[in-house]
Amino acid sequence: MNRYLFLCVSVLFAAITVLPMTAAASWQPEITIGLSQGVAEVRLSAASGALYVYDDLEKEPMMKIPQGQELSVRMMRDRFLANEKEIKGERLVIQPESTGFVRVNGMPYRGFITLLKKQGMTVVNNVPVEDYLYGVVPKEMPPSWSAEALRAQSIAARTFALKNRKRHSAEGFDLCSTAHCQVYEGMSAEMQSTTAAVNSTRGEVLFYKGAIIDALFHTDSGGMTEFSEHVWGSTVPYLRAVKELRTQTQPWSRTVSMASFVQKIEAGDKSLGTLKEIRLSPLTVGKGSTDRTPSGRVRVAEFVGTKGRISLSGNDLRSMFSLPSTLFDIRAGRTEVVFSGYGSGHGLGLSQWGAKALADSGKGYKDILLYYYSGVTLEKLY
Repeated sequence: MNRYLFLCVSVLFAAITVLPMTAAASWQPEITIGLSQGVAEVRLSAASGALYVYDDLEKEPMMKIPQGQELSVRMMRDRFLANEKEIKGERLVIQPESTGFVRVNGMPYRGFITLLKKQGMTVVNNVPVEDYLYGVVPKEMPPSWSAEALRAQSIAARTFALKNRKRHSAEGFDLCSTAHCQVYEGMSAEMQSTTAAVNSTRGEVLFYKGAIIDALFHTDSGGMTEFSEHVWGSTVPYLRAVKELRTQTQPWSRTVSMASFVQKIEAGDKSLGTLKEIRLSPLTVGKGSTDRTPSGRVRVAEFVGTKGRISLSGNDLRSMFSLPSTLFDIRAGRTEVVFSGYGSGHGLGLSQWGAKALADSGKGYKDILLYYYSGVTLEKLY
């Protein structure tokens, strides 16, 4: 790709927040993905053609790596050492020829690579959004699922990426490549079905009152999604609870020894002693109470012991004991505590298994998205 194209695209992307929703554009924005941080060495090669190494994209390349050869970059005395050549700059840009792509430690990526000098090296993939999605969607939803579910996931992933651009700006990139943002594995993850889903929805983005939404999604709601205020503590008008076609989905159970349970909930100078009682309403999906949200998720549970009482939120318990969701019951025996529940994830926005069920019932991707994200519009941004 021409080395100036990405620069132009980056400038154009800055206008997204002020463009009217009806604006049409032939370009697409670039996004930067942190592939790894704090690395001592990275190996790069081209799949076809040569690699070009720049310390400034406004200048001519400082190195050319012919096809079939490898570029090894490591840090030495706070300087880059590229194939044993010392380079003083704060970053290196490695671009393939227009028809090629870059292998990073053997893994292929579209776009180009930037190496940043940050506590070792940070490896960043500069890539157009649509190309990025090729490597995201198959990692976030099974490629064997129906086309309408995959299209819905493609739009949710695109919207999330554009909304959360700059999330890791302090670290030198937009999004990370893990589940903290979206799982991304470049070209090695690409599948024909998910690439087709991305292509067929190119540039389609979800908006609420003129602004791109934070299109959260999760694996399975267990039967009903959640209101944002019961997870985040603040109301987001398009993240409202909705009932699923199926309930009590993705059942799970976790058993914790009584000793381990008491030790964890007593952390932070709390005293419980011997557990005598658990105060929590029985779980019914879609039924709320004072200690459960309208979907049935745990708001707060109280544990009564010989030395005191401890109240913990469902989110705290989920974090403490690595539970799949907050849609659960708790049962205590003499030597163990058993959590049993449904679903997987925070419960906000699109439920992936729920989207599959809707698609399998004949719903199209637009219907699926408008069901899970309340009051939004679907616009073609580019």
